[in-house]
Amino acid sequence: MKEIVLPPELSKELSEIYQAMQEEYEQVAGQIPLTCAGCPDNCCDSYFQHHTYSEWAYLWEGLRKLDDVTLDLVTEQAREYLSLCKKALDAGKRPQIMCPLLDQEKGLCALYQHRMLVCRMHGVPATLVRPDGQHMRFPGCFLCQEVVEKNYAEDSEAPAMDRTLLFRRLAALESRLMGERRHLYPRVKKTIAEMIIEGPPSMTTPHCER
Repeated sequence: MKEIVLPPELSKELSEIYQAMQEEYEQVAGQIPLTCAGCPDNCCDSYFQHHTYSEWAYLWEGLRKLDDVTLDLVTEQAREYLSLCKKALDAGKRPQIMCPLLDQEKGLCALYQHRMLVCRMHGVPATLVRPDGQHMRFPGCFLCQEVVEKNYAEDSEAPAMDRTLLFRRLAALESRLMGERRHLYPRVKKTIAEMIIEGPPSMTTPHCER
C-alpha cells in the first residue's frame, strides 16, 4: 500500500490556492456586506463531501501536526460522526452533524490552516463555469441570502465569488499529483470523518459511494 503524499512544492501551491480563495471570499463578503458575527447557525454542521486526493493528503499533513491528545479526540469524534451520519442517511435524511475537527469548547477548527476547499468558500454567493460550458450560480448561506434580499433588487446583482479559476488550478494540481495513472484511482467522494478514519490516501484506499 503506497501512501499518496503531497510533494512540498504542491503542498505550497495548494496553500496558495487556499489563500487566494480566502482573499476573494473576504472581498465579496465585504462588498455585500456579510459577516458571521451573531449568526445563529454553525456552518461546521453542514454535510460536505470532498473530491480530491490533494486535499485529502493536505488534511493529513495537518493531522500529523496535532498533539496526541487532540488527534485522539478528533479521531473519536470522527467515529461518532460516521455512526450518526449512517443513521441519518439510512433514514433518508441529509446529515446535520458537527464536523469532527471542531473543538466545540473553543468553537475553533483544530486544523484551521488545513481546512478544506468547501469549508473556505461556503457562505458568499459564487459562480462557476463547468468544463462543459454551463454557467452556475450559488446563492450562499441562509444568512447571506437574507442580506442580499435586503440590499439588492435581484439576487444576480449581488457580488459573487468566481470559483472557476480556483477550481481549475486545483484540478491541474490534482493531475500533477496523480500523473498519468489518475484514471486508475477510485474517485474521491468522502466526508472529512471518512478521510480521518480511513487514514492517508493510498493507491489501495477503498472508495465509499453515497
